[in-house]
Amino acid sequence: KNGKYEEIDHKQSPNYDSQFCMLFPRVFSPEANHVSAYKTWTNFKGIPINYVMGDGSVQKIYKPTFFENIKFFVKYQVGFMYFRYFMWNFAGRQNDIQGHGNILNGNWISGIPFLDEMRLGPQDYLPEPLNSNKAKNVYFMLPLLLGLIGMYFHYLKESKGFVIVMLLFFFTGIAIVIYLNQTPYQPRERDYAYAGSFYAFTIWIGLGVASLYQLLSKKMPAMLTAGAITAICLFAVPAVMAKQNWNDHDRSNCFTARDFAENYLESCDPNAILFTNGDNDTFPVWYVQEVEGVRTDVRVVNLSLLNTDWYIEQSKRKAYESEPLPISFTYEQIAGERRIYVPVVEQIKNRVDVGKIVEFVKSDLQEAKVPVSQTEMINYVPTKQFSLKVDSLKVLNNKTIKISQANRMVQVIEWNITKNFLYKSELTILDILSNNKWNRPVYFAITVGGDSYMNLDDYFRLDGMAYRLTPIKSANKDGQTGWIDTDILYNNLMNKFVWGGIERKDVYLNENNMRMTMNFRNNFARLASALINEGKRDSAIKVLDRCMKVMPAETVPYNVFILGIMEAYYRTGEMAKATAILEKMMKITEGELDYYLSLDKEYLSMVNNETKRAMSVMQELSRLTRTYSQPELNKKIDDKFKIYYEKFVTLFPQG
Repeated sequence: KNGKYEEIDHKQSPNYDSQFCMLFPRVFSPEANHVSAYKTWTNFKGIPINYVMGDGSVQKIYKPTFFENIKFFVKYQVGFMYFRYFMWNFAGRQNDIQGHGNILNGNWISGIPFLDEMRLGPQDYLPEPLNSNKAKNVYFMLPLLLGLIGMYFHYLKESKGFVIVMLLFFFTGIAIVIYLNQTPYQPRERDYAYAGSFYAFTIWIGLGVASLYQLLSKKMPAMLTAGAITAICLFAVPAVMAKQNWNDHDRSNCFTARDFAENYLESCDPNAILFTNGDNDTFPVWYVQEVEGVRTDVRVVNLSLLNTDWYIEQSKRKAYESEPLPISFTYEQIAGERRIYVPVVEQIKNRVDVGKIVEFVKSDLQEAKVPVSQTEMINYVPTKQFSLKVDSLKVLNNKTIKISQANRMVQVIEWNITKNFLYKSELTILDILSNNKWNRPVYFAITVGGDSYMNLDDYFRLDGMAYRLTPIKSANKDGQTGWIDTDILYNNLMNKFVWGGIERKDVYLNENNMRMTMNFRNNFARLASALINEGKRDSAIKVLDRCMKVMPAETVPYNVFILGIMEAYYRTGEMAKATAILEKMMKITEGELDYYLSLDKEYLSMVNNETKRAMSVMQELSRLTRTYSQPELNKKIDDKFKIYYEKFVTLFPQG
């Protein structure tokens, strides 16, 4: 500014109390779910320390012991977050569902029954769809054994070369584990971080072939030995791995990333603002806009990046057919750490318009700030009660809502926030809402997550893959987000949306794709239910049939999200279709409960939640057959449920 550099960040390093410092700290995160996981992985007891807080009070805090830190390092960071991935590559993998330590998801397996059962319980009769998961790959430890043979051979024949490869193996593996110091509940599997270590081990696999050749060539002719060893090793390792891995690494005919991204955009009206969150939401959408030119009128706003000054500044510019975002914050007001977060200090108990809140937060006056230390004052939000005026004429003219819905329209959107602080991204959202003045449609992707909706979700309308902010308050009593305009949602789901090949039996759908299909099934079920409520039975049946066609059970296995489809079929009178789904779901649920309730006691606690969920599904199936007059089927389900319930209360006496 003015030709001079100006310091905008005042970053500080935390000053840790020496009482809580130790050599090689591994247990450190204060987040509640991390604390819970630390206790689970270490059987935490800790050392009690009476600590004097800032206000002078004394609080007893339990400090993790050095042994507990080492235990977490060995069991979780090395065992679960490295060795498990190592064994995926050279022994086998249970499935592609991210695991956090239970026996059902993401573990390594070998395909050798007694080895797997010692750690995970029986694997031969896992419930569906786990048993038929395409990413269930077993190599019988053959790559591992060949690598260990090669490692020993390398050590004997050339110890210096062995040390070099071992250093590569260590520094691209365990050394990274030490450096990262990962917390529990990582957002995704982190096997890619250690790829270099796995590459190093494959050097020893290659040397294992050479060692077998040298061993057998002493007893057989060289040419015969070379041919035999090559054939045996080729069949035992690469051929087995190719056979096991092909179906879950084949991406042919799968266009879900591209097509689902288009669905996000097609959920929006022209010149919309679409808030997304994170890589999986945003990058495919940017691809279809930047490369294929799809719906470049929609401005995609990544909420993760909206905490940065450069991205906010970039958003003020026109991009393709999308107009600049209506942001009033100047660069000086949001540069670097400025207003990275602002506390909420309730000094006003009345509702305040978001425009006035933003102007207050932008102020550099001392009365607009609160002290956070003896030397620093920062801006704050003076209330938790927000309001946003509605331009009634404008929202009708630009078809935010229909004229027939005008009697439901509010004149002012009123909502409360529950957080004690707002991030820069949230302040920017408020700024956009205030300055937009209902000129452009505003959407939140349905995968954004409730924390980012800023408690505006009472005014959302479900338009497909996005919720639109509207001046109509939802009256939902089922816990679902957003009200439904059946004309809009029907047109999007039935005419605009594309499905990326998920209806094909030969297409592999990974865990991320499967999570997306849950959203789609839920949308179809909600639309069908809304159509039934409006007396549009034929349209509801078309919606349900379309859902079953694009997401058949063979490619998208049934789960709790099929229950809404099932009940909608019942409500339309399509009893045969509903019953077919119910019987299949009943079979899946029985398989789950048979497996869970047959496990040894050491594994039972690990599947407590899954068992309860399956029991709840069976109760819902009982309710449906009772409600829609299927007494024989209802009795069959109730009899089964009674048997399972008696087993359940015996094994889990406290529920």
